[in-house]
Amino acid sequence: MKPLIGISCCTKQFGVFGMPNHAASDTYVRATDQVVRGVPVLIPASATAADTDTLLDRLDGIILTGSRSNVQPSLYGGPPHPEGTPEDPARDSATLPLIRAAVARGVPVLAICRGFQELNVALGGSLHQRLQDLPGRFDHSTPMQPNPKVRTGKAHAIRVVAGTWLHRLAGTTEIAVNSLHNQGIDRLAPRLVAEGVAPDGTIEAVRVADAAGFAVGVQWHPEYDFETDALSRRIFEAFAEAVRARGGLAAAAD
Repeated sequence: MKPLIGISCCTKQFGVFGMPNHAASDTYVRATDQVVRGVPVLIPASATAADTDTLLDRLDGIILTGSRSNVQPSLYGGPPHPEGTPEDPARDSATLPLIRAAVARGVPVLAICRGFQELNVALGGSLHQRLQDLPGRFDHSTPMQPNPKVRTGKAHAIRVVAGTWLHRLAGTTEIAVNSLHNQGIDRLAPRLVAEGVAPDGTIEAVRVADAAGFAVGVQWHPEYDFETDALSRRIFEAFAEAVRARGGLAAAAD
C-alpha cells in the first residue's frame, strides 16, 4: 500500500458568500502523487480538528505548504504586522505543534516557503516580516501577475553550503530558485543548520541537525516545477526515500 502524506492546509474564503475552507494547492497534491507516490491527506488548519497525536499515528510523512499568509509575530516575539497583512492563526495553531511532534518522532518533514518559516518558529527561531524593507536585502517577492513563467520562474541564485544535504542533492554549490516570499529567517532556530543562502544573506534552506529523521526546509517552491527541474524533483524523491526508509509502506500495509 502507498504511504499517507499529510499536506498542511490554509484557511481561505471561497465562493460568492466567502465561506471559510481548508485548502492546499494542487501542486502539492500532484507532487505527492506523482513523485512521492503517496496518498495525499489534507491536514485541517485547526488545532482542534488536526489532532497531532492522531495524525502522527497514521501519517508517514508531512509536507508543510506555502501560503500568502504570514506566521503570527506573537509566536516569535516580533512586533505586530502592519494593518492588512494576511495571517492565519488557525493554521499556526495546527502546524507548529505538529512540527515539533513530527521532528521528535522522526516522521519525515518537508517544509516549503511558509512551512519553512513555520519550521524555524516552531523550533525557537524568529522572522523578518518584510525583507525588502531591510538595508542590503532585495525584494524576494514576485509581482502578482498572471503569467506563471514569470511568477514562478527562477528569480535568483543561492549559495549551497558544501557538504550539506542540499549540496549532495544538487551536486553543485550554486543553484537558481524561484522567490515568492516577503518574510524570511531572522534568528535561526538553535536546532537548524543553514544549507543555502541568497546573495543578500537570506537563509533559503535548512536542516534540523538533531532530528530523529528527515526534516528539511526550503524557502522556494520546488512543487511548481518538479516536472521540469531536476533538483526540484530530487527534493521530493529524497523525501519519498525517507518515508519508505522509515517503514511507511510497511506501516500502511499493517
